[in-house]
Amino acid sequence: MSYRNRLTWYELTSPASEFAVTSGLADGTWFRSSVPRARMQQLMKRSNSRALRDTAVWAGLALLAAAGGVYFWPTWWSAPFWVTYGVLYSSASESRRHESSHGTAFRSRKIQNVVLQVVSFCRMRDSTVERWKHTRHHTDTSIVGRDLEIEVMRPARFVKLVCDLFGLYDVPVQFGLIFRHAFGHLSHDEAFVVPSSERARVYRTARIWLLIYVLTVASAVVLRSWIPILLIGGPQFYGCFLERIYSFTQHAGMGENVLDHRLNTRTILLGPVNRFIYWNMNYHIEHHMFPMVPYYRLAELHEELKADMPAPYPSLWAAYREIIPAVMRQLKDPTYFVKRELPPGAAPYNPPDNGLFLEVLAV
Repeated sequence: MSYRNRLTWYELTSPASEFAVTSGLADGTWFRSSVPRARMQQLMKRSNSRALRDTAVWAGLALLAAAGGVYFWPTWWSAPFWVTYGVLYSSASESRRHESSHGTAFRSRKIQNVVLQVVSFCRMRDSTVERWKHTRHHTDTSIVGRDLEIEVMRPARFVKLVCDLFGLYDVPVQFGLIFRHAFGHLSHDEAFVVPSSERARVYRTARIWLLIYVLTVASAVVLRSWIPILLIGGPQFYGCFLERIYSFTQHAGMGENVLDHRLNTRTILLGPVNRFIYWNMNYHIEHHMFPMVPYYRLAELHEELKADMPAPYPSLWAAYREIIPAVMRQLKDPTYFVKRELPPGAAPYNPPDNGLFLEVLAV
């Protein structure tokens, strides 16, 4: 089977999608560890004060970094400030967009929506479209032909993955989608998941964003300066790399078509700076298993579930020591995947009888 043919399995119209539906993998029953009801209610409580504090720190640091970049421009002294601003604008915005889309960061829905719209603009991702895509990702995590957010396929598209570290693939694609939305159209995959009742909102948002980008470019031309573009839009090129480094660790090289997040998702232990930028999404198994727990309670949830979980990776480096060889091996053997060991006494995973879809199609 050729490289190209196998990648078509990930399309929503592929035989893999039909198999997932008929076999019970689509909208399947996922394994969840047992947590006492009272404890789970505690963990699901949201707090405006905690999320507002973290958001204020993030916004304040971004403004200070932007001010430093503008002040020292065009000398090389401005470079550290621009990189810091870019990471906060792009990489940090992605985790905040993700959490706000879940509706778990703030207790106030109004505050949550304001933050969601700001960070969605920073990331060039429409909040309505992404919410529906991400709902599918949680419902059918790494289910081939169903999950629209599988980034590292089998075999991996290495050129795209490397380009995405600098936005070279992602930004043109996202801008093309914004342009398409502004003229009242969705992509095929978007039309598959976004209800018709919510499409007008997508089109309206795209027109506002397009106007902002036009004004930004016009300002750069009039002022004969790159600063407007470095402040708006440009960080998607020079500040997205850290988000990509985080994101690739979530599922790359792991199991597909398994209804247990312990086998297709990673939890990684990170230091305070990375956790702040990533908004604790390093506790990714916990997040997938209980997505309504706010980011600031995930460390507590991690402790609650430890006896049922595979050992967390002690660092990003430890995760990539496994990911890179696994993805390289999948270039020649797409059926290979990382098999996590559950601790003694953990609840076992009982796969469906026909869960070996990838091996079935490979025959």
